Amino acid sequence: MLVSVKVTDYMTRQLITFSADTPLLEAIKVFSEHPVSGAPVVDKAGHVVGVMSEVDCLRGILSKTYHKEEVGGTVGEFMTKNVDTVSGSTDIIAVAEEFIQRGRRRLPVVEDGKLIGQVSRKDILIAVHDFICKECH
Repeated sequence: MLVSVKVTDYMTRQLITFSADTPLLEAIKVFSEHPVSGAPVVDKAGHVVGVMSEVDCLRGILSKTYHKEEVGGTVGEFMTKNVDTVSGSTDIIAVAEEFIQRGRRRLPVVEDGKLIGQVSRKDILIAVHDFICKECH
């Protein structure tokens, strides 16, 4: 059964992350150079304090432009602070429901309050594909 497949089986462990004091321009550079559209923001202890996305970068650019300021600021100024997370033992069906109900593209995975990975919609699709193909053979 798909509920037996856990987040830790398919999550990404090597992540791009930001700190709240990362310059906005650095975040923009990272998104322009890597095939990711969002990344967790962590404090020095590894706790998730936000998520920075391409949309958050655009919000920062527009905010500064609207006020006739140079594009700048920090990730902490523009990140999404209300972050949903999942634990590594969460089953992929529960995560799929979360993606659908809340319109999320990715969720940070935490254990003992610290970031251990991230699970995306693509990770769920890969897990379902692997599960179905295993059952076929």
